Amino acid sequence: MDLRNKRILRLRVSRRMLWVGTAAFPLHNITRVEAYKQQPDRGAALLRFLKWFAVAAVVYLVINAGSGGNVRVGDADPVVLIALVALAAFLLRELFEKPKPVLDIEMASGSTVAVTLPNVDELRDIAGLIARAIDNPAEEFNRVVEQFNNTNNYGTVINMIGGRNNRGINL
Repeated sequence: MDLRNKRILRLRVSRRMLWVGTAAFPLHNITRVEAYKQQPDRGAALLRFLKWFAVAAVVYLVINAGSGGNVRVGDADPVVLIALVALAAFLLRELFEKPKPVLDIEMASGSTVAVTLPNVDELRDIAGLIARAIDNPAEEFNRVVEQFNNTNNYGTVINMIGGRNNRGINL
């Protein structure tokens, strides 16, 4: 397992609490535990590519207009070629990305914790351990997992549609 770019977390159940790194969740607040392989969003990757391609085209047009229309495609070939190759490389990397094993743990508050390991079967075993710990107060275990992404949401989730003068949550 390559650990250079991964954040290692200790996932453990102790005294009716689920600990994911330094975050603690009461077991009775867990509403869903699911292990699955998350498919990459290829449509979103294509849209990102098209967006950055459009940005590059607009920048090229602005540079061309700023110089009075004197910049020909031949003059900007190295820059344009490098930008297109970089965009194509990012697109191909995302299009051929493999599905990632994920263990989602959802709380009654709507918070979700996502962790990963190289093998989805290991994550299914951990999901089973968490489910057994919810039913059995004496159950305790300790596992090492990896953070799935940098957007684990440990706090309150608010989905606001519309509204005025939103100031967020006042504590």
